[in-house]
Amino acid sequence: MKVIVAGGTGFIGKALTQALLDKAYQVIILTRSPEKSPSKNPSLRFVQRDPFRIGGPWEREVDGADVVINLAGESIAAKPWTPAQKKILLESRTRSVMAIYQAIEKAASRPKVLLNSSAVGYYGPCGDEILEENSKPGTGFLADLCRQWEGEVMKAEALNVRTIRLRTGLVLGRGGGVLAKMLPPFRLGIGGPLGDGKQWMSWIHLGDLTQMILFLIERPEGFGAFNATAMNPVRMNEFAKILGQVLRRPAFFRVPRFVLKIFIGEMSEMLLTGQCALPQRAIQLGFSFQYPALEPALQQILNKEHTPASLLQKERKV
Repeated sequence: MKVIVAGGTGFIGKALTQALLDKAYQVIILTRSPEKSPSKNPSLRFVQRDPFRIGGPWEREVDGADVVINLAGESIAAKPWTPAQKKILLESRTRSVMAIYQAIEKAASRPKVLLNSSAVGYYGPCGDEILEENSKPGTGFLADLCRQWEGEVMKAEALNVRTIRLRTGLVLGRGGGVLAKMLPPFRLGIGGPLGDGKQWMSWIHLGDLTQMILFLIERPEGFGAFNATAMNPVRMNEFAKILGQVLRRPAFFRVPRFVLKIFIGEMSEMLLTGQCALPQRAIQLGFSFQYPALEPALQQILNKEHTPASLLQKERKV
C-alpha cells in the first residue's frame, strides 16, 4: 500500500511514519525541505511541497496512491494570535487541503482514502458538556478554523474518496507536543494548573493516536468525524497533580488567568477552556486503547523503566 503523508516530519508525523513502515507500507512524505530528511529505507521517500502553494511536481505522487494523510499546518501555539498570524494558521490548513483535493481530482487513479487531522477545538469552549462526534461546532477562532478546515476535506467526498476527519486532543509523547512545553517548570518544581484548573483536557497517547490512524484507514467503515482522544479526559487540576506525581515534583504553583492573558493574549483561551471529548465512534468500530488512563500513559512516556521492550524498540528513528 502506498501512503502519502503531508506534514510527516513533525512530532506526530514521525511517529506515524514509523508505524506505517512497521506495517510494510510504502511511505511518501511531502515536506518543504526534503534534503533535511535523508532516508536509507527503500520504502520511504521525501518529496518537496510548499503547503501554501497549489499544484507542483509532487502531485504525481498522489496519482496511484492508496491513502493520503494530511497533518500539515502552522503550529497553533508557536506565536501570538495577531490578525496576521490567524490568517497564516487558517491558510496553512485550508490551502493544504485545497491543494491535495486538486491533486486527487487530477489523478487518473485516485486514492481511496483521505485522512485529515483536525482538532477537538472544533467544539469550542463547552464547559462540562460531554462531546461526541455528532456534537455541534462551537464558537471562537479555533472552532471557526476547524470548521473551515473540515469543510475543505469534505469536498473530497464528491470524488468518491473515503474521507476521515480526525479531531485530535492534546497529544502526549516524548520529544514534542504539549508535554515538551509543560515539563520544564514541573521538573523545576514550579509547575501547576493553569487558571482555575477546572477546564477539561481531552488527551491521547501518541502511540494510541498512530494506531487509531492505521485502524481507520484500513477499515471501509472508517469515514466521517472521529474524536482522537483517550477514553478518560481529565480536568487541568487532575492533569497537573498526576504529572507532578509521576515526576515526583510538587504541582501547586497555579498560573492565574490574568497572567496568561498578559503574556499570550487571545491564545490563553485555548489553555483556559477545554473540551470533554469522547472517542465514541472509534470505540464503536472496535478500536482498543493501550493507554486509556492518564497516569499509565505518563509513566510510559516519562519513565522508560515502565515501558515494554517492544515499545522501546519501535522508538528508533526513521
